[in-house]
Amino acid sequence: MSAELISILVLVVVFVIATTRSINMGALAFAAAFGVGTLVADMKTDDIFKGFPGSLFVVLVGVTFLFAIARANGTTDWLVHMAIRLVGGRIALMPWVMFAITGVLTAIGAVSPAAVAIVAPIAMGFAAKYRISPLLMGVMVVHGAQAGGFSPISIYGTIVNGIVAKEGLPGNEIVLFLASLVVNLLIAVVVFVVLGGMKLARQPLGAPALARTGGGETLGGNDGGRASSGGGNGGGETLGGDDNGLGGGVGAHDGGGATAHERVALTAPRIATLLGLAALVVAALVFDLDVGLAAITVAVLLSVVWPETSKEAITQITWPTVLLICGILTYVAVLQTMGTIKWAGDSVASVGAPLLAALLICYIGAIVSAFASSVGIMGALIPLAVPFLLQGEVSAIGLIAALAVSATVVDVSPFSTNGALVLAGAQDVDRDKFFKQLMVYGGIMVAAAPPLVWLALVVPGIW
Repeated sequence: MSAELISILVLVVVFVIATTRSINMGALAFAAAFGVGTLVADMKTDDIFKGFPGSLFVVLVGVTFLFAIARANGTTDWLVHMAIRLVGGRIALMPWVMFAITGVLTAIGAVSPAAVAIVAPIAMGFAAKYRISPLLMGVMVVHGAQAGGFSPISIYGTIVNGIVAKEGLPGNEIVLFLASLVVNLLIAVVVFVVLGGMKLARQPLGAPALARTGGGETLGGNDGGRASSGGGNGGGETLGGDDNGLGGGVGAHDGGGATAHERVALTAPRIATLLGLAALVVAALVFDLDVGLAAITVAVLLSVVWPETSKEAITQITWPTVLLICGILTYVAVLQTMGTIKWAGDSVASVGAPLLAALLICYIGAIVSAFASSVGIMGALIPLAVPFLLQGEVSAIGLIAALAVSATVVDVSPFSTNGALVLAGAQDVDRDKFFKQLMVYGGIMVAAAPPLVWLALVVPGIW
C-alpha cells in the first residue's frame, strides 16, 4: 500500500474516531500527523511543525479575545441595537445585511477570512440575542464573503486571474466574478428558506424582560416587541420598549439600578472598543496587516485600561475550537508535504475523458479546500489541469470558474478558516452540536456544489 493511500485512510480513521468517541478531532489529527509524518513519510519533527497554522492560530485567538471583550463590556449589545434600528426592526433582513457587508468587504479587497473575522462575531451575537438559527447566520456570512470574493479587484480574483495568465490560459474576469456571486446568492436564498428565514418576518422584535420574584430576577415575556415586566419590584419600575419597538428602553432598571438605556448607551469602554474595531478594519483592508495580530494588539490595549473586563474575556477564547482547527490543518500540511495532494491530482489528470477529469478536479478542489487553503488548492489544481485544457476539449474559462466556486463554497466547513471563525464566534450554543451542523452542511456543499457548477459552467462549453 502506498504512503499516500495510507495517509488518506488515516484521515478517514481520525474522522470516524472523533465522531464515534467524542474526542477532539484536533488532538487526534496532531497524533496522526506525528505518526504518519515520522513512520510513513520519514519526516523530521521540525518538518511536521512547519505545517502548524501559526497565523490562523493567532487569528482565532486574537479575534475571539477581542470580541469577548466587546461582549463583556456591552459593545456587541450596542452594535446589535444599532443594527436593529438600521433595518427598522425587521429581523428577517439581518442575515441579508450580514451577507451584503461581508460581500462588499471581500469585493473591494479584503481577504475572505479577514471579512468573516470582522463580521461573524457581530452576526453570531445578534443570532444569539434574537433566537436566529446560528447555522443560518453563520453560512450567510460565509457565502456573503465568497459572493464578492472573485471581483476583479479582490484578493482571490487577482490571484486566480494571475495564475491563469501565468499558465497562458484564456480567462474572463467577469465570468469568474459573476459565477461566484450568482452561485453563492442562490445558495443563500435556499439556505434562508430552509433554515427558517421566512419565519423571522413574523417574529416580534423584543428583548425578554426581567421580572422580579422575591429577591431574584426571572425572564418575562414580551408583547408586540415591547418587553414588559412580569411583576413589581416594590418601586413600580417596569421594562418598556423604546420608540422603535426595541425591548429594553429608557426607564427599565436592573438590580444595580442601571437603566436598560444605559446598557446600550455609549460608555467609555464601548467607545474605545468601537474605535479598536474600526482600527482593525482599517488595518486589515487598507494596510493589509495580519488580522490576528491586529486584533490581539487592540485587545491588549483595551485590557491595559480595563483589566477586569480582560480577565473575564480571556476565559471565553474557544480553546477546543483552536485545538481542533490547528490539528486538522497540521495533518493536511503533512499530506501536502508528502505529496498526497499532488498524487490525487495526478491520478485525476490521467483520466482519459476530459469532462470527467474536469468534474473530478472540481471534487478534489472542494474536498481539500474544506480542510485547507482555498487559494492554495486552486493554485495547485489549475496548473495540473493545463495539459488537457490546452487541448481545447474543455472550456478553460468554464472549468476555472467551476473550480473557483467549488473550492470556496465549502468554506463554511468548520475545518476551514471561515467556518472556524463562525464556530468560534457562536454564542450561547452547544458547540459540539453546532460543530456537527457545520460539518454536515460543509459535507453537503462538498457533495452537491461540484456537479452543479460543472453542469452549469463546464458541460455547455459556451464560455
